[in-house]
Amino acid sequence: MAESRPELRDRLAIIAGGGMLPRYVADAARARGENPYILSLRDESGEDWSGYDHETASIGNYSVIATTFRKHGVGRVVLSGWVRRRPEWRDIHAPLRTLRIIPSVVRTLLTGGDDAVLKMVIRLIEAEGMRVVGVHEIVPDLLGSKGPLGRLAPDDAAEADIAAAAAAALALGRLDVGQGAVAVGGRVVALEGAEGTDGMLERVAALRAAGRISQRRKGVLVKLCKPGQDLRADLPSIGLETLRRAKAAGLAGIAVEAGRSLVLERAALVSEADAEGLFVTGILPDRTEKA
Repeated sequence: MAESRPELRDRLAIIAGGGMLPRYVADAARARGENPYILSLRDESGEDWSGYDHETASIGNYSVIATTFRKHGVGRVVLSGWVRRRPEWRDIHAPLRTLRIIPSVVRTLLTGGDDAVLKMVIRLIEAEGMRVVGVHEIVPDLLGSKGPLGRLAPDDAAEADIAAAAAAALALGRLDVGQGAVAVGGRVVALEGAEGTDGMLERVAALRAAGRISQRRKGVLVKLCKPGQDLRADLPSIGLETLRRAKAAGLAGIAVEAGRSLVLERAALVSEADAEGLFVTGILPDRTEKA
């Protein structure tokens, strides 16, 4: 069978959640000469994967995932895209060889944050003998760089907001809750929760419209990796939709962690940011623990 050929024993598989990132990763992998296999998550991925070898499975059905990957010679796996609904413990179906870790899986699903759940997903996949790799290893060009991406840079007021929001985002990340925060006038006004970045920015826009946030001061969105986060999963990301929601919320710009965040649709994002008068910049936050 074709699946047993040596060149397929380390085939790349992409577990595709929602958003545009899985498509970027798949197209970039193909451009590099790979033939990626797509495992599309049911009720999460809305992409048409007809141009790729693909299968659809529920996020908790590790038995099907493991069997499918072995059948198609998968040796490397990348997790890509958002997942809106974490599986219930009763949705978990794992191969017999991994049943010994099911109690810790259930415990993580019940009590763990997103990063803890992602680490458990990685553990389950690697228990099947496959290696999980990061998106940045497949598409390094998506990583944000230090400094302004466009022609606009943060002014002194925005720098103060960046410092305040970065400190809040790191504190939030230590609790494994979210990756983003918004500061306006040097004051943190929103923290990212289960609603995600888009929901947080909608909340900021509503607070602004209700007069709860200054109309005079703009503010900044900051997105950072959580302290101790496994860089192979769920790197902070921004795209055109993030920029547009930041604009609707009245913000001056966006700051992301250089080298640890993904910038999607970069050329279009920078062009629109410049046209709309917003900055997008990469920062290196102070990750030293404060006493």
